[in-house]
Amino acid sequence: MRSVMIVDDETAMREILKIMLRDYKVIEASNGKEAVELYKKEKPDLVLMDIMMPVMSGIDAVKEIKKIDPNAKIVAITAYASTKGEKAIEVGVDRIVRKPFTRKEILKIVEEYLK
Repeated sequence: MRSVMIVDDETAMREILKIMLRDYKVIEASNGKEAVELYKKEKPDLVLMDIMMPVMSGIDAVKEIKKIDPNAKIVAITAYASTKGEKAIEVGVDRIVRKPFTRKEILKIVEEYLK
């Protein structure tokens, strides 16, 4: 079963995504530091990464994950696409999804990266 890691400091957002992605193995992290540690252990097929988080930002987490695995597939999910999007792309994010998003939009992106 393909795996997706959801990284977001908001529990409700992780729950929503988990429901949307019920056909995949879901790994959850509540901040960037946790995401980096879990990435090393789990090697998920795709990471859905929030950008603005406490402890370690999504930008810093992406940098660390890319050091571990330069081919990591990471999609940034943020409400701050206009201000943080460019930086996310610079550090290696494959794509940016704006909050709020639809289930259809998320599934289309996940399927695209996991085919």
